This record gives sequence, C-alpha cells and structure tokens, in this order.
Amino acid sequence: MVTNDKGIVSFKHKIMEEVCRLAWAGKLNDAEKEKLVYTMVPGPKSQYCCIYKEREIVKQRIHLACAECPTDKPESDCVVQVINAACDDCPISAYSVTDSCRFCMGRPCMNSCRFDAIKPGEFRMHIEADKCKACGMCAKACPYGAIVHLERPCKKACPVGAITYDEYGFCRINEERCVQCGHCIHSCPFGAIGSKTYLVNIINDILAGKEVIAMCAPATEGQFGEEISMASVRAGLKKLGFADMVEVGLGGDMTAAVESLEWSEAYREGRNMTTSCCPAFINLLRQHFPDVFEKNMSTTVSPMCAISRYLKLTHPGCVTVFVGPCIAKKSEANDSSIPDNADYAVTYGELRALMRSRDMEFESVEEDYQEASVWGKRFASSGGVANAVLECMIERGEDVSDIKLLKCAGGMECMKAIAQIKLGTLKEDFVEGMVCPGGCVGGPSKHKTETEISRAREALLNKADGRKVLENLTHYPMEQFSMHRDGSISTEQLF
Repeated sequence: MVTNDKGIVSFKHKIMEEVCRLAWAGKLNDAEKEKLVYTMVPGPKSQYCCIYKEREIVKQRIHLACAECPTDKPESDCVVQVINAACDDCPISAYSVTDSCRFCMGRPCMNSCRFDAIKPGEFRMHIEADKCKACGMCAKACPYGAIVHLERPCKKACPVGAITYDEYGFCRINEERCVQCGHCIHSCPFGAIGSKTYLVNIINDILAGKEVIAMCAPATEGQFGEEISMASVRAGLKKLGFADMVEVGLGGDMTAAVESLEWSEAYREGRNMTTSCCPAFINLLRQHFPDVFEKNMSTTVSPMCAISRYLKLTHPGCVTVFVGPCIAKKSEANDSSIPDNADYAVTYGELRALMRSRDMEFESVEEDYQEASVWGKRFASSGGVANAVLECMIERGEDVSDIKLLKCAGGMECMKAIAQIKLGTLKEDFVEGMVCPGGCVGGPSKHKTETEISRAREALLNKADGRKVLENLTHYPMEQFSMHRDGSISTEQLF
C-alpha cells in the first residue's frame, strides 16, 4: 500500500488481519471483537491521544472490516465511510492567519470581511471559524499574504465535491455526489476515512465449501515485484483456499472485442462514445451527467463483470472475487442492476491482510499462466482500453487511421471531457475515462509506487506471447453469456 503514513495503513491492516484470523477460527463474535479492541490498544498509556478514543477507532475499524458501517447511523450502501472518532484534528476554518501577520493598523483583512469573522487577537488577527464563510476576501486583502487557505486533504482529493463538514467539523460524504473512487481514503492523514471490507464474507464462503474463484485485475502484474507473476499469484490464492484464479485481462479482451462493435457503429453515426470499464467513471456519468450516461456510454460490461459472467456460466454456483487496486470496484460489485457481476471486490492491501491471517506470502513459481492477450493485460494503464478496442477493429480489417481518441486519466480530466460531450464541443470521437491518474495502476490501493510497478510490470508483460485478441476469444463461449449491462445476449458477429 502506498501512502504518506504507513503507520495508519499498518494499523488498519493489522485489524483486518486479526478479524480474519477470528473468522477462519469461527470465533468472530462480539466477545472476541471486544477482546481484540483491548489487544490492539492495551493501555494504560495511549500512543497518540487517549486510549478511549483509540479504542473507539478500533471498534469502528472492526465494523468496516466486517463490511458494516462504522457508526450507529442507518446502514449506508456507500462503500466509503467516515470514522468519526478519528476525524477531529483538522482545522475547522478554511482560512487561517499565520505568524506573518504584522498586525497592521489599517486592518485591510478585517475591513474586507463582510461577515464580521476577523478580530484582533493578542499577537495577530484571528478568524472566528463559526462566522467565516470561506469567501477568501481577507486573504486577497492582506498585503503580506499572511492569511492562507487550508483546504482539507480529503476535500482536495475529491474530484466531485462530495466532501462537506458538519457544524462540529466532522467530515461528511454526500452519497448522492460521491463516485466512490476512494481517493479521499489515503489522503486523510488521520485515517478517518475507510471502506467496507468483504474478507469475512469470503472466508465464510470458503469455509462453507463454496467454489470461490478469484479474478485478478490486469494491474496485478508488477504490484508485487518482477518475481511475482500471475502464475505466482494464482498459486498463492489456491493455497489460501480459493478454488482457482483467472486473470481479468481476459475480460479486457472480451470487453474490447464487444466495445469495438459499438465504437464502429457510433463512428458511422458521428456519435461520441465513452468507455465503460472504470466504475468511478461510470458513477461520475450516472450521478453527475445522466444524459451523457444514457446517450454516449458504451453498454459493454467491464472486464470484471465479463469474467464473472463467464465463470458463473462455466462454474454454476461459484462465488467470484475481484482483486485489484480499486475502491470503486466494490460499488460495482454491489450494483444490483448489473446481473452476475462479481460477488465481492477486495484491494491488494486487503488481500495481503487475508494472506497474513494464514501466515502466507506470495512466492515465485516456475510454471506459466496466461489467458489474456497483451492488449487485455494493458487495460490497467491509461490508453490501454482505447488501444485494445482499436486493435480489435484493426483485426476485423477496419480503417482506424482517422479516429480521434481522448484519453482521460484523473477526475478533472474526465469531468472536462464529459462536459464537452454534453455541450457538443468535443473534437474527438471517443473518450477513454479513468478517474485514477495513470489509469488503474495508479489506483488508490496500489501496493507500490507507480515507478516501481511500471518497471516490474514491463518486465513481466515482455514475457507474454503475442496472441491476437479476437483469435484468443475463439477459445471461450462468448455467445453463451451477455456482455451488456442489462444482461441481453448480443446477436452481432463478434469475430
């Protein structure tokens, strides 16, 4: 896990690990949860503030580790949740007076304020948080630049303005705006925002004897170093208790092949179209630009859903678990409007906690494993989806030389492109939308830095064979399951 505070992440994952140990042992009950709280924070002295606050944070993290809301508020469907006990150390006021204040006689800051929020303090001017409306006029008026804008990290990281605060300064998530990208989670220096975790559900299904199959995202290659290939991950997951593992890069091939048919039709009609792989991008469209969602988004399912539907066809009754760097995939898995999608989605950090609960680590293996083309494997990087779609069009003999692409990686880039589609001013034909910078490899729950991942990833991808996308799919029963969000079977000629 990459973060600016490894202590917070380690603490969070240790709680997950211990919850999983209890689940494996069949001891995850209220008494054992309470005992875990005191094991994590034994006292009598606290590590940061007070043991009562720290124990409350552990209790709320245990709730999240059990896929529950962390507080007693009504159950929320949003996977991103605020841990109230940890969210009280950020400044309430958006503007603050620094030591650079010269306490000048003219009081330009005070005179510029329309809300009577600035008063002289003992040594410098003072902003009263309950009166400040964050208009910024005082900062503009100060001749010394002594008033600074203190934007909270979580709010700054949110691409859709879903973060607000209550009268006590606690973070609140507007679920109607939140696209569940998870960028706020790792931006919080106090670890006050987290996501629901479904490891206990997965353990219970494995213990119940169900056929639980893991589906590893294309971003997996390179996450754990050059020595840990997809074959290594597959071997480790089977040892952990999964029945099998399939790389979702194969789903990338499936999505690219079907989406290319939609692109061809849209291009002939002169209609803009967006990709449909990134769940945060889909949430952005559906919640903030519903007209564009209905008219311009591809109806093809994501690679995760494609592989889940393939597995549920070939392994009736199986439980499918997506593994990747994405928080928003959890919201996609929970979306009841998409039939036969993944049952659960977990992050790399959560997977590592699950493995440590069984005292396991990934190990290098000699065997080979490849089900996806390189095009499907590269879905994880910005431009990878669009390039794979174009490759399918080329493999069908279509001329793509005049097609114009816009590859958006990051929330602001996506917002700008969608706005242009809505206004009819977009110059490009197709938009590849990924809310994470760099694509999925830059997801909020990546395991290493992007530089480390890219280096190891290229070394692993260079070992893959050069199979074509459409030829690869002839080995799979594509005509027997739906590749569209509504579950309908396509009658178009795929190959």
